[in-house]
Amino acid sequence: MTSTPPRVQPGSFLTLHYRLAGPGGDIINTFNDKAATLSLGTGELSPAMERCLIGLEEGSRTTFELPAGEAFGERNPEMQQWVARKLLNQMGDPDEQYHVGDVVQFPTPDGLGTYAGAVQKVGQDGDGDGKADAVLFDFNHPLAGQPVTFEVHLIGVL
Repeated sequence: MTSTPPRVQPGSFLTLHYRLAGPGGDIINTFNDKAATLSLGTGELSPAMERCLIGLEEGSRTTFELPAGEAFGERNPEMQQWVARKLLNQMGDPDEQYHVGDVVQFPTPDGLGTYAGAVQKVGQDGDGDGKADAVLFDFNHPLAGQPVTFEVHLIGVL
């Protein structure tokens, strides 16, 4: 008697390789590295990507094409914010130099986690916008508002 391979269910613990890509290419790709392990329902993947995995059999390999905005929501202009250098200095190295494209980790208010912001603009004297002592960060997910390719190879399901 052959047993059927386990299938992904809400709360499953998974070992998998996966690749997330947007129009500009890969954001995450574990296929050439160590497989990832994660538990569904803990926020490690977006709800849209978790829904793609539900019902898949252990050993399956597939690719999902998620339309713009489905995987990480739409871009929210309010998620672009100026952060004062004074605050940045308190949180990290006062001599830190910020450059457009840098990704900076910020502590959550409870201090238990972090979230990332990508530098969009570094305020300069003479900009005329009153932001010479601040850095503009984008706290949107890099793939927010974009179509996403989600490729997965499900190695193990517990």
